[in-house]
Amino acid sequence: MFIGHFAPAFIAAAVSPQSPRLGTLFVAAQLVDWGFFALALVGVERLRVDPQASVMVPLDLYHMPYTHSLIGAGIWALACLGVVAIMHRSLIAGALAGTVVVSHWLLDWVVHVPDLTLAGQPPKFGLGLWDYPWVAIPLELGLTLGAFWFYLRRSRGPMGPPSVLLGVMLLLQAVNWFAPHPETAGPFLYLQALFAFAILTALAVWVGENRWFQKRGSLAFALQ
Repeated sequence: MFIGHFAPAFIAAAVSPQSPRLGTLFVAAQLVDWGFFALALVGVERLRVDPQASVMVPLDLYHMPYTHSLIGAGIWALACLGVVAIMHRSLIAGALAGTVVVSHWLLDWVVHVPDLTLAGQPPKFGLGLWDYPWVAIPLELGLTLGAFWFYLRRSRGPMGPPSVLLGVMLLLQAVNWFAPHPETAGPFLYLQALFAFAILTALAVWVGENRWFQKRGSLAFALQ
């Protein structure tokens, strides 16, 4: 899953006036992948290209105990919670960001073939929807578009920035699904992933600076 991970970020940004800005929540949504590809660059976590790994994703994610175990994701979530709570002086803001971090493991569990762990060691978990594109693709698009609509309904501001963000998200997802797959794993692949996260995060920061929470029942909301 790629852009589907940002669905919890859109939802968390729209549920409370104390929610962190969208850019912060976009970082939270992919925080464990930021960590994974950074650790892969230095050889701490590892993957390899394997066309037999799954129908949609030819990557064997065979060693990622610090980012994609449930306990590891929980530690990243607690760290994010603490940082965001301090920055915003709000435990609610921190809890929302931490919840978005943990959601990454749960969404991965739905689509990954069994390569996720609880504590870094087997057994490995994953429902394997990557082997069923006719399920995985509509699911990812549905999650993303539904959460995006929720965010727009619960916030107000110009439509230009979120429209650009959504367009770039869909473009990058199309590349992820339909572009030629890499032949080998290595620094170029890892930096490519980090660059894609950075582009989307920068756009989310732009969106978050131009939209703000809208309480239900107010006149402005009623006129939308």
